[in-house]
Amino acid sequence: MIEQLDFNKHPEGLIPAVIQDFKTKKVLMLGYMNKEAVKKTLDSSRVCFYSRSKQRLWTKGEESGNFLEVKSIKEDCDQDTLLIQANPLGPVCHKGTYTCWAEDNQSNIHFLDHLENVIEQRKKELTEVSYVAGLLKRPVKKVAQKVGEEAVETILEAETGSKKDYLNEQADLLFHQMVLLAKTGYSLQDVIEVLQERHHK
Repeated sequence: MIEQLDFNKHPEGLIPAVIQDFKTKKVLMLGYMNKEAVKKTLDSSRVCFYSRSKQRLWTKGEESGNFLEVKSIKEDCDQDTLLIQANPLGPVCHKGTYTCWAEDNQSNIHFLDHLENVIEQRKKELTEVSYVAGLLKRPVKKVAQKVGEEAVETILEAETGSKKDYLNEQADLLFHQMVLLAKTGYSLQDVIEVLQERHHK
């Protein structure tokens, strides 16, 4: 990969590296790398830059402990810029913010991962007293019927309900769909893969 990169287009043999959170997809920062920095990044699986101010290799987090754990590295079409997806171990900016643009690096969509994990845990602990465990003890047909009931209620609220009531019904529908997926041995990821396959056709 290093040999394919074109370091000659930029002063001092440096190429820009855009750092993106691999989960939230937020752009965290921009840094510069020379060949040695790219090699050290690949070898250590932690993002290493060439610091123009310090005039040396600089691993992000070497002082703060807020390392950037590498998940993937891609070069652009001209092979003179890198996109690095990473897991940030704390705030990225030296000013203490999560990005160098002082943006919040949170995505509520990932709460679904947490919720799915909770449902899976309840599936393993059916002896526990909880609403989810009670649902999962029922036959698939009964759980599916519950999804149908929530779908009908969602449709009715979409036509005549308030914003709050409509969104509450949407939440109930999505939640019970996730329970049904767990009951039948599937996950949201399986559904997402179907959607992605359709999108690329």
